Parts: sequence; structure tokens; C-alpha cells
Amino acid sequence: MIASTGCSKQEVKSAGESKTKTIRIGIQQSLGPLLLAKEKGWFEKEFAKDGVKVQWIEFQSGPPHFEAMASNNLDFGAVGNSPVISAQAAGIDFKEISKGSNGEKGDAILVPKDSSIHDLKDLKGKKIAVAKGSSGFNFLYKALEYAGLKASDIEMIQLQPDEAQAAFETKKVDAWAIWEPFISYEVIKKQARVIADGEDLHAYSPGFVIARTKFIEKNPDLTVKFLKVYEQVRRWQNEHFEEAVDLYAKAKKLDKQVVIRALQNNPPLNEPITEDIIQTQQQTADFQYEQKVIKTKIDVSKVVDNRYINKALQELKKEGEKQNE
Repeated sequence: MIASTGCSKQEVKSAGESKTKTIRIGIQQSLGPLLLAKEKGWFEKEFAKDGVKVQWIEFQSGPPHFEAMASNNLDFGAVGNSPVISAQAAGIDFKEISKGSNGEKGDAILVPKDSSIHDLKDLKGKKIAVAKGSSGFNFLYKALEYAGLKASDIEMIQLQPDEAQAAFETKKVDAWAIWEPFISYEVIKKQARVIADGEDLHAYSPGFVIARTKFIEKNPDLTVKFLKVYEQVRRWQNEHFEEAVDLYAKAKKLDKQVVIRALQNNPPLNEPITEDIIQTQQQTADFQYEQKVIKTKIDVSKVVDNRYINKALQELKKEGEKQNE
């Protein structure tokens, strides 16, 4: 049964003892609770209590997460706003189980420091690197619309971040639609310029924690535990910010300045998905349908399931109250 934000009274029912022996968690090149937990081994520690192992699978961007979920090779992940829309339109069976970020400044369009591009309108006729189906992909379409341009007015070069970064830094492309921490790295280390971000265009890109539907239906208790650990990691980051920055910098071989800027631009959340977020996502989905980015008109609320995050936060609250007694 699908539970949207209006179904918060529904409870997560235990499916009995889980037969799952391994949980597969997807992680990409972003700074957030999953990377922090991976470095600290916190998921491994908690799931070992249930006799469950943790397997980490690395992806370049959001869309490949769903290819893995479609083939039953991934259970959890964290992605941007556009990949979930593409996946739903493609009929992949997954759920958004919490809001991972608001995404006001999580995506941007970059140009080299000495570029002749100073405004979105200057993108006409230019080569722009972007990962197809990513949050940067959607942001690029939004930016073009804002500037009164069409996708046909530019040359879209579809590259995953590692390839796009090389193309951008060697000026084989004129601009790059990308997310954090790549934005902060290029701005601080390469003096790249941001010509537009989500805050500038009022085009927000919320992020989501996602899960494979069959997994969460069979393993509701493990799903709640996953979100509890995720939340505990997020809170730890807020309470030990300098230590978290050091850990991220070492793990990703980034300067601390880059890490701090990226985290400030896109702070992690772990909250129920609210009606305003659903409406924002619906507008994005309708926009992508109009632009023929997706071929199927979708109702984005159908993939929202807040039951697990509601229970996770309730349990953490009760545990906190007991500790304070």
C-alpha cells in the first residue's frame, strides 16, 4: 500500500523476522550522511545486530541508482529531484521514503572564469555538459526556459560528472550544469563562475532518500532502522561540524573550504515529504512532460511513502526522552 503525506496515520507493520542477509546502499559523489556513515561504519554496526551485512555500491549520478533497483540489485540510495521523476515515468518500482534536502543552491550552471558567458541568454549556441536525467539536467532545462531559450538553442553534451569535469576544465565545453560539491570545487579551486543557481531562478531541487518497494514491504523494521541511523548521522554532523568537514575532506580529497561551502549550500535533511514538496515535484514532472524529457504524464505523490520516516523519528524521540529521564 502506498502512503502519501496525507496518510501519516498509517503504521509500519513488522513483516516478522527478515530473511534479508545483505542491504545494498547506493552512494554517489555527494557530501552527506551516507558518505559519513560509510566512513564511520555506522550502518554496518547497527545492521550487524540483525545479522545483516551492508554492501556499498558507487554511482556517478542519480539515474543509475534506478537501473540497479529495477534489476533488484539496490535497496537504498539518495538522489536528486529529476532522477525520481524519470524513474517513475519509466515504471520503476521504488518509493521516496524521506526528503534529503531542500536544494535551493544544490544545482548550478558554471562557466570558466574567463568565459564570455555572463548571462543565461549567452548560452545560446554553446556546448553545455550535463548528466542526462540528473538534477543538473532538470536545472538546465529550467534555466533555458527562464532565459527564453529552448534545448535546441544549445548543444547538450551528455556526460557523467567525472567526464564532464575533465571536459569543463579543458574547455571542451562552454558550461556545465552540475551539483555540489563539484560547484564549490570549481568555484574555489578553479575560479569558475556561477551564472545561475536554484535560488536565482526560484527553481528548487529537493533531494530524496529512496528505497526499492519490494524491499521495504518485506523489511519494514530494517527500513525504519536505516532511516534512524541516517538521522543519527545527520545530527552528528550538525553537532560535530568541524570533525565532519575533516572527514569529508579526507574521504573525497577536497580542501576544507570546498567542503564547508558545499555543505552550507546544500545541508542534509531527513524529514517527511510535505505537500509543498509534492507540488514542487509535480510542477517539475509536468514541465519535463511538456519538454518531452519524459514521455509519460505522472502523479508524483504515488511514489511518496512517509510511514517509515514518521516511525523512525517517533522512535528516536521516545529513545531520547527515556535517556533524559
